[in-house]
Amino acid sequence: MAETKDPLDRLTYLASEAKDFPDHDAESATPLPDLSPADQKRLMRKIDLWLVGFYSVVYIFRVIDSSNYSNAAIINLENGTGIKKQLGLTPSQWAWSLSIFSYSYLIFEPTNTILLKLFRPSRWMFVLIMAWGVSACCSAAVMDFKGMMCVRFAIGMAEAGFFPSVLYHYAFWYKPSEMPQRIAFFYSVGQLSSALSGLLAYAISFMDQLGGLSGWRWLFLLEGLPAISLAFAAFWIPDYPESTKYLTDEERRFWKNRLAKNAPKGEVKHWDWKTLRPLFKNPTLYTFGLYWICHGIGGFGIGFALPTVIYQLGFTTTAKSQLMNIPPYVTGFLLLNTLGFLIQRKWIRPWAAAVGIESTIIVCYIILIAVDNPIVRYVCLIVAVACAGCAYPVIWPERIRALEGTVASGIGIGLTNACAQFSGIVGPHVFSTIFGPRYRTSYAINLSVLVVGISSILITWFLVRRKDRKVGYVPE
Repeated sequence: MAETKDPLDRLTYLASEAKDFPDHDAESATPLPDLSPADQKRLMRKIDLWLVGFYSVVYIFRVIDSSNYSNAAIINLENGTGIKKQLGLTPSQWAWSLSIFSYSYLIFEPTNTILLKLFRPSRWMFVLIMAWGVSACCSAAVMDFKGMMCVRFAIGMAEAGFFPSVLYHYAFWYKPSEMPQRIAFFYSVGQLSSALSGLLAYAISFMDQLGGLSGWRWLFLLEGLPAISLAFAAFWIPDYPESTKYLTDEERRFWKNRLAKNAPKGEVKHWDWKTLRPLFKNPTLYTFGLYWICHGIGGFGIGFALPTVIYQLGFTTTAKSQLMNIPPYVTGFLLLNTLGFLIQRKWIRPWAAAVGIESTIIVCYIILIAVDNPIVRYVCLIVAVACAGCAYPVIWPERIRALEGTVASGIGIGLTNACAQFSGIVGPHVFSTIFGPRYRTSYAINLSVLVVGISSILITWFLVRRKDRKVGYVPE
């Protein structure tokens, strides 16, 4: 196996049968068909349009559907038609209706990659996207706490499989060196969609009582309908290189044979269940999982304080305060792409970037605890929320690279991503109103959790480097 020095170029295939890290420049099983460079670029653009482009558009609405519940908390509050008042939700019930979404994620996320392979990507994506679109629209008809709990659980169950399934599907089409830039773009779009969510909530707030419906009901209805439309478009996404009908025979052979011999193949029907044992014996499964949990609670938890700090800035209407949700997520989009640029050029390493991100959030927590000025605290939140959205994508290539085997890779990526859902389970309770409005206790709890997170990522860095040395990989 040829030695590769760039860790991003050594990103292992999620569904690889290999026991060692495959090299993306390894010879294909058969000679490549003779396609001109222009034809190859045209073919790449075609696949990127459907896979990266379509999935990114869907991800925009997936994140919007996830974010709109928090936006609904303050929409039309001054008109007396807010969701909490109309449904009679106590602070405890509101916290549970927030966190139930993450429980369904935690339960259903690890196995969705297996279901994608079982039903074919196009069919499984149709089911997922349609299910969360319908469930999101049903939120507009909820009349009490029990109904909201049921609908929120259903939305989480449908959305749980999307992100890990996208990563798994990419592995059937792209070389390891081609995946990081696509994952970064896909992830950064989610940052913009969080900003777009606040802008849409601001616009929809003016529809309050239109047709006799409150603004929050219009919010759920209008932000769920696009997913239903996009679900039908999923039937046209390419499943696998060897079975995509709108490619020519020559293009199908070219794309299939350009990948390494041990790359995942759509026609392979058996499952290498034997790889599960090494997966659970690998200590990085647990150290990565601990980091995902700690950042989910301590990193993403900062977002729960954002509405309160914005409200304390002195805006007279909650509609205008929705606009103040936009800067943190736009900053996150810019920061993530900047970090991707620096990592791609080897100016910084993913591990160092992750440690730097967590350290920056810790500094922001210290300032939030010590400073009372709402403007200073809002600036800290912009930085902290932006950093929180960048931590996972910069370290995902290293996480994926540590996985081996078809089933182990699919389940491993789902298990790791599921660990992030502790943010939605623990966050609403850490930032309960009993700790408000300053939330010093909440900030201190999250700061402590992030210290554990930094420790876990440093331990994981050591374990991965030790394994790299055993297989002959030496970073620059």
